[in-house]
Amino acid sequence: MAEKDIQVREKKEVQTQAETTRNIPVYIPAVDIYETEEALTLVADMPGVSPDNVDIDIRDDQLTIRGTVTLEGEGETALLREYGVGDYYRQFTLGRIIDQSKIEAAMKDGVLTLTLPKVDKAKPRKVLVKTS
Repeated sequence: MAEKDIQVREKKEVQTQAETTRNIPVYIPAVDIYETEEALTLVADMPGVSPDNVDIDIRDDQLTIRGTVTLEGEGETALLREYGVGDYYRQFTLGRIIDQSKIEAAMKDGVLTLTLPKVDKAKPRKVLVKTS
């Protein structure tokens, strides 16, 4: 495997448009997107976020993902911190090939999986040639 095939990617902090009442950083979750003939699948890493703390909003062709972590260890002083804990925020513009009314989401072990089905006209199909 070539060295450029594997690269470490640090968490990237983002400034959201809205102000927050929580005094913790907001990160851009790492995302992989896969395509099949039927749908796009978006997989987002949001460690520390429970399914109850995920908010997915679709408005004006914008898909917004927010994940809120539950802070533990209140009153403790950090001596060493190698892993940044914070909320997650990411936004995508949806194209016309996505059937927004059929989007589904699942969360397991800090990984959010969104299934974005394609509209029927965007799916590839075979045209049957008839003989007379």
